[in-house]
Amino acid sequence: MEVIVKVAFFSNFLNHHQLPFCREMYDLLGDDFKFIATRSISVERLQMGYSDMSSTYPFTLNTYESPEKYEQGIRIGTDSDIVIIGSASDVFIQKRLNENKLTFRYSERIFKKGQWQVIRPRTLASLYKHHMLYRKSRLYMLCASAYTACDFALVGMYRSKTYKWGYFPEVIHYNIENLISKKQNAVPKILWAGRFLPWKHPEHAFLVAEMLKTNGYDFTLDIIGSGQLECYLRDLIDKLDLSDRVNLLGNMKPEDVRKHMEIANIYLFTSDFNEGWGAVLNESMNSGCAVVASHAIGSVPFLVKNGKNGLIYKYGDMQDLFNCTKKLLDDCKLCEQLGIEAYKTLDEHWNAKVAAERFIQLAKGLLSDHSTQYDDGPCSKADVIKQREMYSRIVEK
Repeated sequence: MEVIVKVAFFSNFLNHHQLPFCREMYDLLGDDFKFIATRSISVERLQMGYSDMSSTYPFTLNTYESPEKYEQGIRIGTDSDIVIIGSASDVFIQKRLNENKLTFRYSERIFKKGQWQVIRPRTLASLYKHHMLYRKSRLYMLCASAYTACDFALVGMYRSKTYKWGYFPEVIHYNIENLISKKQNAVPKILWAGRFLPWKHPEHAFLVAEMLKTNGYDFTLDIIGSGQLECYLRDLIDKLDLSDRVNLLGNMKPEDVRKHMEIANIYLFTSDFNEGWGAVLNESMNSGCAVVASHAIGSVPFLVKNGKNGLIYKYGDMQDLFNCTKKLLDDCKLCEQLGIEAYKTLDEHWNAKVAAERFIQLAKGLLSDHSTQYDDGPCSKADVIKQREMYSRIVEK
């Protein structure tokens, strides 16, 4: 592959969701790839099991460590042929934007709390400064949510300049037969993992568990995580009489969460529109789980093909969530088949290796004014789909 001279990726700090992509880029470009971290990892993240990777890899530069490294980051942002910028200050790309150099923003959706926010004067002023001012420039959007393109389209930004992207946590290459054999549970295992936050709606997993139990289904529901709703959830177990079905397992390191995914039959993902991407979807699909996922989650319309590699339910519709979960418990062959296809989706298409190779080809095409098109997966076009139309669009597909 012909090498692009210099590629830089700016973000707040390196984490295990970004690391595989960075490693693939480094394998392709060597020292011509840099990851620029603009702040140190928080104590909260470390307590959640994240690792401090700031000085572990040869491609990292930490601008927060010294004024000299900060200035070096500014130079890299200006001089690189290609820049990807996520959660980092525009100070690192200001000069290159003024010089119309090829730049990719990397963003989840911007109106998680409602698209009405577009009418707020402060919001419009910020969008103008960081996006609309450069709408005729070589500035493109890597969409880390299926709703990103629509949010920006509300202000006329990035039309025909949005590409499917996301987070690319490690994809483990299993022997699929061995993986599926781990899931031959006498009692079906359902799994939910995440922080206990209101917008992640762990209580929906409890409510569907009650519905399943009331309808005579045998299963266990393992819950991994902690957070502000923990006392409420513990009370809910007693209130709904679920102590014989639900297990609260607490926080775990990412590798231990994976072990639970490897033996789970069904993975429930219940977040609302505040879930920008949701890397646990990548991980659970890679682990061969049959996923039942809310349509409101940013990653779901990109990764899940309803009825082919998972099931999508309409966020907030508990009957729909129940029906999807019940369908998998009723048909263990369907559950297994969806898990196999979910694994293939990550193993063959939605992974860091494919993303890195496609990104370089896409960037080369844009640099030379030649179109590079992919039908689906990373770097394919991200269509503008209205939020109210998303469920019907992705379920009908």
